[in-house]
Amino acid sequence: MLVRITLDLDEASVERARKLSGIKETERLVRAGIEALIARTSAESLAARGGTQKSLARIPRRRSGKLA
Repeated sequence: MLVRITLDLDEASVERARKLSGIKETERLVRAGIEALIARTSAESLAARGGTQKSLARIPRRRSGKLA
């Protein structure tokens, strides 16, 4: 599902984002910014909840090889 939105963006910020990302099309640039915001916020949310399950059993981990 697509949503059509009209945005008023600071021209200098848009140009800086274009130069930093290499993305020239405004639609792709805005989409990339939204995806980056979602990823960052999700990571921050997971980090904030990290270590809060004290009763969680230890998870066995596989070793890929022996240490010398």
